[in-house]
Amino acid sequence: MTEESQKRIDMHVDPKEDKRLLDLDIIELVSSSSADTVPALMARLGIVRAALIGHGGALVLHSHSINKDQEGAESLSLVIDLDGACVSCGAAPGTLKGIQDDLLADPKISRVRFNKGMLDWFTEIQREFVLEHGGVTFA
Repeated sequence: MTEESQKRIDMHVDPKEDKRLLDLDIIELVSSSSADTVPALMARLGIVRAALIGHGGALVLHSHSINKDQEGAESLSLVIDLDGACVSCGAAPGTLKGIQDDLLADPKISRVRFNKGMLDWFTEIQREFVLEHGGVTFA
């Protein structure tokens, strides 16, 4: 599965552009509402990115805040939404967990939650499952 996912990503992603996006300061991008914000967030995703690309979905930055730790280092708290085909399929809980974990791998991102409006996409059973077992939070 990982190999197939990577093939899909390689077909649709320019590695030079991804490198450029990964080299940008994500806090600065988000704070300035840069057009590079969503592409830079997408570039930080691992194999879960293949699911988004393959199904016409994308991340949407719903809201954010900047936190400071005790030493004054800044980090982002993000509330993410999804669009495209993700809306119609209800975004599998594994996809949400993958997005969260991949974004949290960036040391400048300290918290990832999903827009609570996404819960409306799920059936009652799916909603109960994602809330109890999905390993993600909604705001």
